[in-house]
This record gives sequence, structure tokens and C-alpha cells, in this order.
Amino acid sequence: MRRRSFLCAPLLLPTLTPAAETRAAIAYPPAVPGVELAFPRDHGAHPEFRTEWWYVTGALDSPQADIGFQLTFFRSRPGTAEALQSPLAARQILFAHAALTVPGDRLRHAERAARANLGAGFSETDIDVHIGGWRMFREDRGSGEVLRLQMQSAQFSYDFTLTPSQALLLQGEGGYSRKGHAPQLASYYVSWPQLQVAGALVLDGKRQAASGRAWFDHEWSTAILDGDAVGWDWVGINLDDGGALMAFRMRDAHGATLFAHAAWRDADGRLRQFAAGEIGFTPVRNWSSPHSGASYPVEIEIRLGELTLRTAPVLDDQELSTLRPAPVVYWEGLVHVEGGLRGRGYLEMTGYADPLQL
Repeated sequence: MRRRSFLCAPLLLPTLTPAAETRAAIAYPPAVPGVELAFPRDHGAHPEFRTEWWYVTGALDSPQADIGFQLTFFRSRPGTAEALQSPLAARQILFAHAALTVPGDRLRHAERAARANLGAGFSETDIDVHIGGWRMFREDRGSGEVLRLQMQSAQFSYDFTLTPSQALLLQGEGGYSRKGHAPQLASYYVSWPQLQVAGALVLDGKRQAASGRAWFDHEWSTAILDGDAVGWDWVGINLDDGGALMAFRMRDAHGATLFAHAAWRDADGRLRQFAAGEIGFTPVRNWSSPHSGASYPVEIEIRLGELTLRTAPVLDDQELSTLRPAPVVYWEGLVHVEGGLRGRGYLEMTGYADPLQL
């Protein structure tokens, strides 16, 4: 699925319509249970699948508390140009969204898009994806592995090093994450919570040291939306006690939940997963966008079994309106979570301005 995830952002891949004869020849593989993921290989791209994304969100404590940042690379196999022999054929499209939320100020965002082998590329053996000077990659150092983020825009730039403080979290059944009741509605989904952030942030022309915590998601899939789904709500939260929480629901046009799942790993590493019947998303307060006219439940009460949580955005207007390679509007921003569990992370909401099409 936050947009992160899929969400993840967490996931916002626009409809790319191939010619009918080309589309019929494409056999995208489904996500199926029982596949044992191996790393670093499965950190890399899976170009045979229809969609994929590498998604990082985080909250900084310096140079100012509650600065939120997001960098997501998307890969799409649109099903066109598969028969062409040219290395420049548009068999794989890459695009990226970056955003920065400054409390008391506003959301800034930037985007890039390119076809693979024409200003963009990805590795199939490890995290390493780039569009021009924007890049996300993993490094093995003597002291351990780190994740690097590099992006530049006229409004803001950052160069961050993310150091793991705990193990990967394989969502669902060993990384096979259901997104609906039909088994083919699924993705492979890997999270990396509680990453320690250090590096430099450039904002309004001023370069400053930055530190904080981040969350990484990697998903690849062929189908995650059933015919009635218009979008999803998703949260990925680094808990104050060192734990991690991910929760999502797939939503229809009337706001009803079609499918839901959640995973909570506590500070001691114990994992609890919640089935759809244990999960509830109840809007508490909506914010209406002056840009798109969409109304988003920026404060949501989330029920997970006996736990009740509530989101509180650091800024109501964290709506992104992107154009490359096609227009997509969604809300993705930094929130605090309070209640039975406390922490900070990202809330992603898609399908409120228009039904999401993958």
C-alpha cells in the first residue's frame, strides 16, 4: 500500500495505458505466500513486477523539532515497449517524490521522473535507485550498514545517512502482505523502523546539521486494489519506547473499510499482528484542502484490539499534488500518535481527491 507504504506512501503509481496488443502479451507475476526473502538481494529492484517503491519518511529533532521529510522512488513497468530492442525503450519508468514539512510554516515538495537508462536507473541486487542527482542506496561500512539519501531542489535539499538500530520487519506472513481478501491482492513488504538520521539539511539557502529518526519501506507487487477500493489510509510510526507500529486499511468510495492489517513490534522485539476484525479507523477531525477541495481526516482514532490511538498532524496542509509522470493528489505528512502507544511517524491518505488508479 504511506505512499508510502504501497503505502507508504507509501504507492501512488498513475495509470499508464499500453496498447491492447502489448498489454495482452505481458504476464506480470503475482505476489504469493511462502517466498523466502533474502537480503541484500531483495532490497534491490524486482523489474518483472508491475509496481515497486522504496520509501523513507522521518522526523527531525534538529535543526528544529518536528521537521518531517519524505523521499520515495517509484518503479513502474507499464507494459509498453516490451518488444523494442533499444536500451532506451520505456520498459521501466522511475519517478520520485520528496517533501519537507516545517511546523508553523508550510509543506515543500519536489518531484522527478525519467525512464530507466535515460537519466535514471536501479540495481537488482541491493538498494540503489537514482534519478539524476537524487539517489537512495545502501552502504556496507566497517561499523555496519547504512542507508544514504541524497536529493536537491530549489526549495530544499538533504544528504542524510540512516543507521539501523534494529532488524528488518517483514510485514504480513514473512513479507507477503495481503491487501484484500483475494489472495492475489498482495505485495511483498519490508519495513526498517527506528533508523537514526544524521546529515545535512539545506533550507532557504542555509545549510544546517540534522538529526532524528526515520522509517524505510520497500514494496513490490502486481495488484493491491480490488474493484471497489478507491484508496487507503496508512501509518508507519516510530514509537517513543523504541517499538514500531504499522497499520493500514483499504477504503471504498463511502469511507468503509474493505480490508485492514496492522503490526506492532514492541521495544523488546515481540511482534503482534492484528487481523482486519481487530482494527478500526474512525475520523475525528477533517481538514479541507484549499488546493484540491478534498477533505482529509487528519485526526483519526485507530483501534488495534484493546489499544486506542489518535493521530495529530504537525501541520494540517501536508497535501502533495504531483504531475510526473501523471497528476496524483494525496495527503502524506508527519503526525504524532497518542493514546495506548505514543510516537511520531507518517500518515498517508490516498483516494480522497480522486480514486487512486494503479
